[in-house]
Amino acid sequence: MRLFLINCLVCISYFSFTQEKINWGIEARLKYGFLIGHRVVMGHIVQNHTYATELAFVYRPNGEKAWHKYYKYPDLSINLYYGNVGNAKLLGNYFGIYGSLGIPFVAKEKFRLSGKLGCGIGYTNKTYDEVLNKKNSAISTHINALVNLGIDARTYFKNNWILVGIDLTHFSNGGTKVPNLGLNIPQLSIGYGRFFNYNKEHSTIEKPTYVPQRKLIFGVTAVGSAKQIFPTNGKTYPVFALNLHMRMFMKPRVGWEVAFDAMSNQSIMNYRPEVRKTQWKIMQFGVYAGYLLPLNNFHFVLGMGAYVRDFYKPEELFYHRVGMRYYLKSGVHFQLVLKSHWGKADYIEWGVGYSFFNNHKKNSK
Repeated sequence: MRLFLINCLVCISYFSFTQEKINWGIEARLKYGFLIGHRVVMGHIVQNHTYATELAFVYRPNGEKAWHKYYKYPDLSINLYYGNVGNAKLLGNYFGIYGSLGIPFVAKEKFRLSGKLGCGIGYTNKTYDEVLNKKNSAISTHINALVNLGIDARTYFKNNWILVGIDLTHFSNGGTKVPNLGLNIPQLSIGYGRFFNYNKEHSTIEKPTYVPQRKLIFGVTAVGSAKQIFPTNGKTYPVFALNLHMRMFMKPRVGWEVAFDAMSNQSIMNYRPEVRKTQWKIMQFGVYAGYLLPLNNFHFVLGMGAYVRDFYKPEELFYHRVGMRYYLKSGVHFQLVLKSHWGKADYIEWGVGYSFFNNHKKNSK
C-alpha cells in the first residue's frame, strides 16, 4: 500500500521536476468545508466543519513539450496539506503531500479557470482501535492515499494572483485494512500566489507526440490486488481481474474507453458465510466507460462501470475508477487505479496490459 502511495506521488510530481523550472512560484490557501457522511454508520462522526491550510510550490511549463501547448500551459504543483476533518477526537488531524495538475478551461492573460487533479499521501494521528477508538469507522491506518479533485479561478496582476476554488479531498487506504469507509471532504478555498521567476509562453520546441486520433485501439489489462472485509483484524483476500478495453482519442487531449471487466474477488467467499459458494459464482462481470487525459505516454483515467453479473451483491450496482497509466513504446502499459463504490474504496488495481494494433512502437516518444 505504501509503495502505491509513493508511486502515485512520484508519477504526478514527475512532470514538475522533469521540466525546466523557468516559471516557478508559491501559493498559499485557506480551506473551509465539511465531512460527508456517505454511509449511515458514519452519522456519529460528522460533527463540525473542516478547516485546512495548503502551501503549494507551483511550476508552469512554457512550451518545451508538445502537451504544454495542447493543455494551455497547465500549472503543476507539489502541495502540502494540513487540517482537521471535523472531528479531532475520533479522526485526529491530517497532513498530506501530493502532486497536482491544473488544466485551464479558460486561459487569459489576467484570468484562468482550471480543473485540478492530484494524488499523494495522507497521514493521520488517530485511527480505529478496538479499545481506544472503536467509534472511528472510517480510517484504520495512519498512512492513506490522498486524492484531490477541484476547480480553481485565478485573477492575475503582474506576477501575483488571488484565487477562489472548490475541491473534494479523499482519504482512504484502498481497502487494504478495515474499517475503511474513507473520508470525503468538499471545501471552499481562498488564496494568494506569486511567481518569483516568470517568462511568457513560447511555441512548442518538441515535435508533437503522435496519438492516433479517431482510431479504435483494442487492449487487455491483467489486474491483481488485495483487500480486507469485516470483521476487523481478519484475513486479507486476493483479487484478480481481467479488463478487455477499446479506446479512441478524439483530440490530442481527449480520449474515451469502454471495457468489459471480469473480476474474481476472493473476499466474497466470506460474505454471507452460511451460503455455500463456488469460484464461478463469485465471479463478477461488469461494463465500464471512462474518460482519458493523455500527457504523452502518461494517461489519467476517470470513469464509471456497472455490474452486469454479480450473484451475491456485496456492494452497490455501480463502481468507479480514478488513477493513472503509463504506456511504453511497445504498447505495454502499467496502471495504478483506485476502484471504489460511491466514495468507499473497494481495492487498488495494480495492472499490466497491452494494446493491440497500436502505433506506440513507431510514433511514441
